[in-house]
Amino acid sequence: MKNYITKEGKEKLQKELEYLKKTKRKELSSRIRAAAAMGDLSENFDYQNAKEEQNMTERRIAELEDTLFNTEVVKGSLTNETVGIGSKVILETRLRQGFGGQAGKEKWVITITGPQEADPLQDKISASSPLGGALLGKKKGELVEVITPGGDVKYKILEIA
Repeated sequence: MKNYITKEGKEKLQKELEYLKKTKRKELSSRIRAAAAMGDLSENFDYQNAKEEQNMTERRIAELEDTLFNTEVVKGSLTNETVGIGSKVILETRLRQGFGGQAGKEKWVITITGPQEADPLQDKISASSPLGGALLGKKKGELVEVITPGGDVKYKILEIA
């Protein structure tokens, strides 16, 4: 199955893979050799720890290689008419009346990404998330309703870049 990713997301994964292969592997190899030189390996915590970290690193390398092999770099919609992976979207949502009795509108700028590079804290929303999936293929001016644990939230698409 093909995964879709932005150019920036693919570059980030490639950098991580390069670091793990060229730097982390060497560091772990040195740690294992140094710990092995201390003698009894069955009670050597540093040796056991380094071997465990080596196994996790090799699993991550395999995962990254598989992900990169099965990804296709995409850009947002070339015409910026519809939301796609890589699109930067400016949304507007109506805030519900809260404790202060005030309701209003809030703008939110997000980037739609593939699942591998999603980071909600940086407003990078996966296309496979409820919000990302609801936005895919939509046009400027359309309203999108997303069901959340706190209730339904309506968003209006103000801009697509």
